[in-house]
Amino acid sequence: MAFSTTSFAGAKLEAPFLKSALSSRASPSSKLPILCKHIRSRKTLIQRGVRCEFAASDAFVQTDKLSALEQLKISAADRYTKERSSIVVIGLSVHTTPVEMREKLAIPEAEWPRAIGELCSLNHIEEAAVLSTCNRMEIYVLALSQHRGVKEVTEWMSKTSGIPVSELCQHQFLLYNKDATQHIFEVSAGLDSLVLGEGQILAQVKQVVKVGQGVVGFGRNISGLFKHAITVGKRVRTETNIAAGAVSVSSAAVELALMKLPESSHATAKILVIGAGKMGKLVIKHLAAKGCTKMVVVNRTEERVAAIREELTNVEITYKPLEEMLTCAAEADVVFTSTASEAPLLLKEHVEDLPPVGPEVGGLRLFVDISVPRNVSSCVADIETVRVYNVDDLKEVVAANKEDRLRKAMEAQAIIAEESKQFEAWRDSLETVPTIKKLRAYAERIRIAELEKCLSKMGDDIPKKTRKAVEDLSRGIVNKLLHGPMQHLRCDGSDSRTLSETLENMHALNRMFSLETEISVLEQKFRAKVESQK
Repeated sequence: MAFSTTSFAGAKLEAPFLKSALSSRASPSSKLPILCKHIRSRKTLIQRGVRCEFAASDAFVQTDKLSALEQLKISAADRYTKERSSIVVIGLSVHTTPVEMREKLAIPEAEWPRAIGELCSLNHIEEAAVLSTCNRMEIYVLALSQHRGVKEVTEWMSKTSGIPVSELCQHQFLLYNKDATQHIFEVSAGLDSLVLGEGQILAQVKQVVKVGQGVVGFGRNISGLFKHAITVGKRVRTETNIAAGAVSVSSAAVELALMKLPESSHATAKILVIGAGKMGKLVIKHLAAKGCTKMVVVNRTEERVAAIREELTNVEITYKPLEEMLTCAAEADVVFTSTASEAPLLLKEHVEDLPPVGPEVGGLRLFVDISVPRNVSSCVADIETVRVYNVDDLKEVVAANKEDRLRKAMEAQAIIAEESKQFEAWRDSLETVPTIKKLRAYAERIRIAELEKCLSKMGDDIPKKTRKAVEDLSRGIVNKLLHGPMQHLRCDGSDSRTLSETLENMHALNRMFSLETEISVLEQKFRAKVESQK
């Protein structure tokens, strides 16, 4: 169905996010609180929402059989062909949206291609991608019109989720072009995650690219954006090591235990987890993430343990009732406790009677108690063959790691700024692609015509080797002649002289070879960049 491009009001949009506070030239020691403020303020801005309001008088009028997108693409006079399409992200994340709403918006991975197809069928959307995880639902699009594209995508999200547009607008955030680029780079680097620097999100961004391969609508701009985001995520983790160090009590508990065990015993140490509640489950997950494939879990009931076992299918989890706790402790090298018991479960007399552990684990039985109140009596620490660690021991590790990650996040922002410039330069280079293609096609037509003339004069009995040599010669001449012009049609977007020269070169080439490439878009963009850099 086609709609008139002048018969409805555009979406009203508030200003995009403020620029990063990290752009100031403060010293490293003074930048740390600035970064904390920046991260908090960014989430605050998203929580407030960059709202969209649709005019009540919005109306659509059907015109002819051509879609609005087709009309815009074939009409050189239309204003949309006079400006580059915008990259837009319409998102709802854990920072802005309750889990009940995110559940309704979530799109299973198997449905991503269908969603991309439906989004690209909207009148003002050229390309699309879906990033749907437990913490976020973000739609990335290349839109012919920012306002109308946002309106159409929001209405599509409302239709697929059953959530009213007005309710979506209360929670969603909108980012455009450079801000959208910076956002997905920060997401991929783990800077927008609840746990700063966590690695799962990078795998999810990779999956968007994997699923999008071959899908019509996952086009050059959006696929290029996500591929570059993967590069950024890898680079940030490699150069800053931001993911190192536990930043939660449960992960710190596992990290501490592994630090105290001899490295050679990591795969063979016998692990016991007492308690399968929220904290116990996290301990089990962190153990699994560190390569532990076998453990015993003591809990009052088996129901929770069974649920964890179903979730972690590659880990052998043995359930034991609470009554068998001491028997299990006697067979364990490392004991994690995380129950809600108000009285200690393990007393000095209990632990004294346990058989000693083997020398392969250092000869010391480890108790890592993350319960408050403590599950392990303080007197247990007096036993020479035992080491006991509690929450206070872990908090210092967590606090130090969090501060370290914030410092690394500052380094990550510098990487993201650099990579954002490179991506924008790549997008700029796409503007010259039509001229480059037409110039090369023009040269190729001449080469083939002249080659045929030459070969016809040489007769029909030319040896294949000679024919190939002549063809290679013609290609070599053309490539060498085109090398200079092609180089001057490319720019890195970093200096005004190069940008201006590229514009002049495009004018000259179009005049000389009658390539008739639309250059007004590039001209406006380059001039704006030149002015901003003066």
